[in-house]
Amino acid sequence: MTTQVPLIYSFPGFEGVADAVADHIITAQNNTLYNTLDKAAIAGLKLAAALRPSLLQMPSSASIHGHSRSNSGGLANGEGSRRTPKLKKRSELRFKIAISGGSLIKILHQGLLSRQAEVEWDRWDVYFADERMVPFDSPDSNYAQAKQMIFDLIEGDKKPNVYHIDELLISDPQECADAYEKLLIDNFAKKDSVKLPMFNLLLLGCAPDGHIALLFPNHGEQLREDLAWCMPVSNAPLGPENRITLSIPVICHAQRVAFVVEGLTKAPIMRIIMERPEKGLPSSIVNEGAAGKVSWFVDDDALNDCYDITKKKYNLMTFGDRPVSAILWEHVSSCCKFHSPVVARRAAWPWSMNQITYVT
Repeated sequence: MTTQVPLIYSFPGFEGVADAVADHIITAQNNTLYNTLDKAAIAGLKLAAALRPSLLQMPSSASIHGHSRSNSGGLANGEGSRRTPKLKKRSELRFKIAISGGSLIKILHQGLLSRQAEVEWDRWDVYFADERMVPFDSPDSNYAQAKQMIFDLIEGDKKPNVYHIDELLISDPQECADAYEKLLIDNFAKKDSVKLPMFNLLLLGCAPDGHIALLFPNHGEQLREDLAWCMPVSNAPLGPENRITLSIPVICHAQRVAFVVEGLTKAPIMRIIMERPEKGLPSSIVNEGAAGKVSWFVDDDALNDCYDITKKKYNLMTFGDRPVSAILWEHVSSCCKFHSPVVARRAAWPWSMNQITYVT
């Protein structure tokens, strides 16, 4: 195994990790839904959509074709032809995220719920990277924990789509894994050519024994699985012994993978992961297989035993040196000037939708 160095962001405590993870998630969300991180531009797009919904339509690159050519290499009928491009509404795009359980849920509770104004919950599709074969009223259920600490606390009526296992199948891990894989196929594989689902972001923790999702270091057959999307797990060393997990190829195929680790109990395993990748721990396999797409968000305690690593400074999303109000007003004015018959009048800042009045 070659050595691939992921991005490692370290913070003094739990709160710093939670804030950065939430920021990373919102960054991935905005990149997916708007292809920009500029909050003012996003606000402008939303305003433009309210004024003229067709502005959120964009050509689908896969449906725009060049000139049609004859077999002889010339232009068909002597002229170029172009198919009418299909328009795909930005509002139809979805942010597809998979999460694990354990302490990660507490991190998400701390970080995301304090920034709900920036989270577009109703455009999220939430999946689980792993699950225990227990009823949903059990504290061991990842879905139950996430529901109690995140989904039930979402403000307003806009909620995410949450895709959990079939509770009726928890007595049969293989059948449950097959059913969850079928759900993934139905939601991701619109075409037969799709070999793996592609999550926009996949969030994982890492246990003191080195397992991620429910892929354990000593379960070599599962670590080598390259066909299944979802697999049953039997004889787990701790807690409920029957579980299901996403496979390594699915994890590595995500657009972004983020590990979230905190606490002194994780320090010994973090040293092995970061300094001894040849040991082949599951997270080391992901560092290699998803090279260039992996980030680690850890507290200083978890890196207590690591000496030969380079930490990165995480910069929260900012607007640089310019005031938010000035940038936002430029976007609002531009949208209104060029795309709508109405004129926006600036009211007091900071920005909110209630502070723009429209004059016909």
